[in-house]
Amino acid sequence: MQKIILGYWFLPKKLVELAFFLLLAVGLNSCSHEEDVVSSKTGITKVYKTEYSSLSGWKSDDFAKVIPVFEANCAKILQSKKEFLGDSKIKIETSAYQKVCKKFTKDIKNSVEMREFIENEFTPYAVVEGANPVGKFTSYYEAGINASYTKNEKFKYPVYGKPNDLVEVNLRDFGTEFPNTRLVGRVENNKFVPYYNRKDIENKGINAPVLMWADDLVDVHIMQIQGSAIANMTDGTKVRIGYADNNGHKFRGIGSIMLEKKILKAGEVSMENIRKWLKEHPAKAKELMEENERFIFQRLVNASGPVGAFGLPLSAGRSIAVDNKIVPLGAMMWLDTVDADNNKLEKIVFAQDIGSAIKGTVRGDYFWGSGEQAFLAAGRMNSAGRYYIMVPKNSVIQVN
Repeated sequence: MQKIILGYWFLPKKLVELAFFLLLAVGLNSCSHEEDVVSSKTGITKVYKTEYSSLSGWKSDDFAKVIPVFEANCAKILQSKKEFLGDSKIKIETSAYQKVCKKFTKDIKNSVEMREFIENEFTPYAVVEGANPVGKFTSYYEAGINASYTKNEKFKYPVYGKPNDLVEVNLRDFGTEFPNTRLVGRVENNKFVPYYNRKDIENKGINAPVLMWADDLVDVHIMQIQGSAIANMTDGTKVRIGYADNNGHKFRGIGSIMLEKKILKAGEVSMENIRKWLKEHPAKAKELMEENERFIFQRLVNASGPVGAFGLPLSAGRSIAVDNKIVPLGAMMWLDTVDADNNKLEKIVFAQDIGSAIKGTVRGDYFWGSGEQAFLAAGRMNSAGRYYIMVPKNSVIQVN
């Protein structure tokens, strides 16, 4: 599931102090042996070997809740024929991970047994950008919309599937001298041109299947920001909607748009406040949302949760979106951050998703789950934090 965030971040004073403290901490830890540090060619992305005793809150996590997510992750990894997990800067040998997965048994049933299994089979590596281990952690959730399979006066906003005329091109296909860059567009007069932007799509329509009709344009926009939703249909059923593709245009966060226009003040930019204002000002809301030219196309999903970019249903509190150009999808990680109320989030998570705004070495988007409570939690989280990547023991980690 590709997802995007509201696009604005302010680091409160307390978090600046936290970041400074952690930066000092890593400076002390950097006295570890040189052979325990692995850097990219540019030196920007680094990982360094550490100990479980250095992971804050390590023994406090409920590792029993990790078991089903680890099992599902392993089932996916065991199918892989690739040399490394993903195509990222940080490279973990697939074969080494598969060996660990094969050691995992149904006999591991409780928190202590799962924690000990991880300690015996994995080594934690701190992920650092330059000299800074501290990054930005936001969060997201699975949205909800009301919808009908039939268009009428109330249900009039289309939820589009992938367009029939959307064309995908990868420049690398035309020669190794070109970057591995994916472009989407359409063909017009025998030329490859950009696809329609949001304003054109919403006002003129496109050549695409309509999956259903929604009753609120703001809810549709939020669904696209989050990447997925549960549709409450008029016939009483619930249908899960996932990410299919996008129109290739640049994303602009609705929060930053509203802040730029002084509609909301710096301390007011949360999804809750954004949604409230947009619904109270529908005409102006439409204009503002059109300034975000990126449009997300959806698909129907038959799964226990929204499906992430790794191809598995996301797990509330255990899935995280990362920059998969740096961190490999499927990797198990230790997250060390706080939520919007400064409650600790120190736990095992799995890199299972990506997002348009999730860019950088230490950058994560924590998945809260579905429903209004998840919406309220996700909409306020902008935290400093860090993470560690778990690497199978006796394997070689590389950073390109």
